[in-house]
Order: sequence, then C-alpha cells, then structure tokens
Amino acid sequence: MVTLFGTDGVRGLVNSTLMPELAYQLGRAAGAYFCKTRGEHRFLIGMDTRISGSMLTAALSAGLCASGVNVDVVGVIPTPGIAYLTRVEGYDAGVVISASHNPFPDNGIKFFDRNGYKLPDATEEEIENILRHDETIARPTGDGIGVIRDVPQLSDKYREFVKSTVKGDFKGLKIVTDSANGAASDFLPGILAGLGAEVIPIFHEPNGVNINNGCGSTHIETLQKKVVEMGADCGIANDGDADRCLFVDEKGQVLDGDHLMVINALKMKEEGRLHDNMVVGTVMSNLGFGKALRAHGCQTVSTQVGDRYVLEEMLKHDYSIGGEQSGHIIFPEFNTTGDGLITAVQTLMVLRDSGKKMSDLNKLMVTYPQILKNVEVYSKNGWEENDLIMDAIRAGENELAGEGRILVRASGTEPLIRVMGEGREPDQLERIVDDIASVIESELGVGNN
Repeated sequence: MVTLFGTDGVRGLVNSTLMPELAYQLGRAAGAYFCKTRGEHRFLIGMDTRISGSMLTAALSAGLCASGVNVDVVGVIPTPGIAYLTRVEGYDAGVVISASHNPFPDNGIKFFDRNGYKLPDATEEEIENILRHDETIARPTGDGIGVIRDVPQLSDKYREFVKSTVKGDFKGLKIVTDSANGAASDFLPGILAGLGAEVIPIFHEPNGVNINNGCGSTHIETLQKKVVEMGADCGIANDGDADRCLFVDEKGQVLDGDHLMVINALKMKEEGRLHDNMVVGTVMSNLGFGKALRAHGCQTVSTQVGDRYVLEEMLKHDYSIGGEQSGHIIFPEFNTTGDGLITAVQTLMVLRDSGKKMSDLNKLMVTYPQILKNVEVYSKNGWEENDLIMDAIRAGENELAGEGRILVRASGTEPLIRVMGEGREPDQLERIVDDIASVIESELGVGNN
C-alpha cells in the first residue's frame, strides 16, 4: 500500500498524483480525527502563491465542512504563520497548502495540531487510515455542516509577531531580499522596511507559476550578484513557503543553515539563552558545523533529516536552537516550526549588535567540501538491500578512511536517492560520489524500469 504522507505532509503533481478529490477526502478524514468531541470545531488554512492553491484550498475546505468543521481561510501566508496563528488563535488544527521549494506544478497539504506542531508519523497514519475507510466518517446534515470564512486580517497578527521578536530596529542596514515569488513576498520586505532597514526586494511579484523559478533559497545565484552590485550589507533568501532562510554576505558568499545556527547559537550562549550549550543538527550537517561549535564550548546532536525530527529532539530536552543545513531553523522561544522570517530577523540582530560585517560572521564556521548528487529512480523501496549499492558505499567509506563520510538516503518528498560525500579533498569526493551514483543509476534509475 502506497502511503500518502511523506516527510512534510502530502505532496504531488496537482491533478495527477495530488487530485482535488484527494484533498476533499483528506479534509473529511482530518475533520474526523481532530474533531471527535461535540461542539464547534475550527480549522485555519493558508497557502503559498501557486496557481493550484485556491483549488486545493476549496476542495480541502469542502471536505472539512462536510465533516462538520468550520474553516477560516487566511490566504497567502508563510507556513510558520499558520503554525503560530493556529496556536494563539485557538484553532483545532492548521493546514498549509504548499510544496515548499518544489516547482509550481507540484503542491502539498501539511497539517499542524492545535499547539502549532507538525504531526507525528503515528497521527498521519491514523488520518490516512480514516481516509481509507471513508464510509465510516459521519456526514452531518442541516446546521451540522461547517462554514467557510475569509480571514485575511489574521496575517497582520503574524507580521506584528515577527516584528515583536526584534529588540530595537535595523536602521543603517541595507538588505536585499529574495522571496522566491512565494509566501514571503508580501511579508519579509515590508517587515524589514518597517524596522528601518533599506530594503531592495527581488523575486517578490508572484503570478501563480513563477514560485521558486530560478530564485529563492534553492537558486541563490541572482541574490549573490545583486548584493554585491548594490553594495548591500547582506541578502536574505526564503523558499516558496518561507520556512527556510539562507543569507548572503556582502561579498556574495552564501551562509547556509549550519552557518546561521552557529552564528545565532554563539550569541545565545553569550547571553545565557542556550540550554545545555546544545545545538541540534541533522545527519546532513557539515563536519565544520560541529567543529565550530565545539571550539566555542558548545555541543551538537544529530537527527534524521526533517525539521520535525529536529524539533522532537529539541522538545525532549528543552534545547534552544536546531535546524537543517537547508535553512529550516527552529527557535522554540518564538515558534513551533522552522520560520524563515524569524531566522532572518534574529540573524540580523546578531549582525547589527556585532558591529562586524556579515563576511566576518561567515568565518565563524569553516565549511568542509561537500558534494551532493541526486539520482532519479523508479522506486526508492528497498534500496538499502541492494548488494551492489551497499558495496559501492562501503568502498567509498574505506577510501576516505575516517577523514570524511558518505551519506546515502532516499528523499522523503521526491523519487530521488541522494548521495552526499564530505571530506578534505573535493576531487576525491567527486569521484567517490560519482561512482556510488552510477551504481544506483544502473540498478534503480528510471531508464531501467
């Protein structure tokens, strides 16, 4: 049986693998799961700027209403805005219609519980089981049916919340923002300008089909050039739903999530806000990440890839910061999920207070060469049991001889096997990663289906 939920909700090609009928069924199933008690129940729905967002919102809302749930639709808003508003406004659950950094033909549906947290695997499995037994879901009639309201004014509460996390202002800072033509387009540039910064926004004019198209945190080249061209202090890139954030320094060099966590964690340690001096990363965190933190008296722990797994580890031990190299960074002091806007303003405060240039902060961590190759496959299932693939991985590890590492994993959202190599010698890494990728291609590549 194919499971619907991946590492970040349900995703697929709209009108192909992600049909409006499925969105309707998910709405009914989620309504049945979250609203088991009598009385009024409310869901909040937001979306990014994809052309399919309104269609899927309508279908999901219809399914929720059919199970007796009232639906408030806030419109385009960053994913972390839904997490925040669901919690503070007392909703039973929140939903984001977004496929994050994926291209515009894709879309997705991800849920947050009443406390603003992404759902654990067990909850997603239960919702999926309810969906597969749709005939058991109650069908209220008369005034038992839910209603839909538009609540665009709620987005202002999230804007003000982000601004409220900043002490002082950003007067004197010149910043280029790349909103990926996505959910941050009408948020981050305005927030920073309202805090006194000189803002040069790019890729902030969404038209439904240009989200993530050669821009944002996965295509940062234009931002790098613009920062240097404009003589800006830094640049900030979000992804389509703005739960990620990357920076560019004044020289055009990128600061990924590992660098941003180091910068913020050291400031938090200095202020006594870093619990146990611990920072949570993932298995994809660069070797230089741990080295930089340990050099300043901090510790690190790694989880599997996915910001919800990072959050689980943080909640278990009350840790203060964690995240992913890709720019999903969680500050539980402020929000319950990766928040690209919070990450942006918190990092800008460190820059402002340091009196240094962003390139100086960039040097706090030395990045080890890291090569990542994605191999498109016809099936991700059982790749770990393929002897030829495992032999190729062991051969690469033996050649590195403890001076680096190999990490091979299946993507949680796409039909890809990711091969990552890390070490001191880029040429050696390139060859090792190519060898492993070639074996995967020959064994599982789409051309062999």
